[in-house]
Amino acid sequence: MHQVKYRSSSRLTKMNMYAVPNPEIPGCPPGLEYLTQVDQLLIKQKVELVEALVGFESNNKYEVRNSMGQNVFYAVEENDCLSRQCCGPMRSFTIHVLDNFGQEVITVTRPLKCMSCCFPCCLQELEVQSPPGNTVGYVIQQWHPFSPKFIIANEHNEPVLKIHGPFCGWSCLPDVDFEILTMDEVSKIGKISKQWTGLLREAFTDSDNFGIQFPMDLDVRIKAVMIGACFLIDFMFFETTN
Repeated sequence: MHQVKYRSSSRLTKMNMYAVPNPEIPGCPPGLEYLTQVDQLLIKQKVELVEALVGFESNNKYEVRNSMGQNVFYAVEENDCLSRQCCGPMRSFTIHVLDNFGQEVITVTRPLKCMSCCFPCCLQELEVQSPPGNTVGYVIQQWHPFSPKFIIANEHNEPVLKIHGPFCGWSCLPDVDFEILTMDEVSKIGKISKQWTGLLREAFTDSDNFGIQFPMDLDVRIKAVMIGACFLIDFMFFETTN
């Protein structure tokens, strides 16, 4: 009897770790239905023990959680050893975002480009697809000599929102905020925040935690693009070269 109770409790605990998927919504890319009912997400990079101990760069892995800490998506970088070790945070990548059933719902692709704030020809960009093969938007870096600035564009490459970061992507505060603004820069509608994870982890790993806040009624496709923007910001400003 006690064994049955224990198994039931264990199964319930495991179910509570994962967000329950929503039924299909007309006009919503399959797999993104859950994003229609959230206004914030936590993106937590998985710590690689080998990378932390010996400084050997491995493919990035992330957990995407809701405000209750339940897993919504799991993201994994696809890359080769040579690119990781030689190009470091400048490397091109494809990140596959999977739902709790292991189905790929978002594909994020970044081409290889040099990173330099001095040359407008070295601006970063990123494409987001959902489902894979169907482009839903882009993240495009805007040139600025001191502050990180990005355009969030829809599937037609039409600007929709802006992202402005602090001076050189850094802040003296524990959390680093990248503000999400309307195109006229009048209204702040959300932010992408790099969150402090503790002294030892910051010093010995490049494992990062990010929070994304956006309006509940924001187009679900643009929410997916915001997830991609978070990955790009991580690589550009917080991914360390060992």
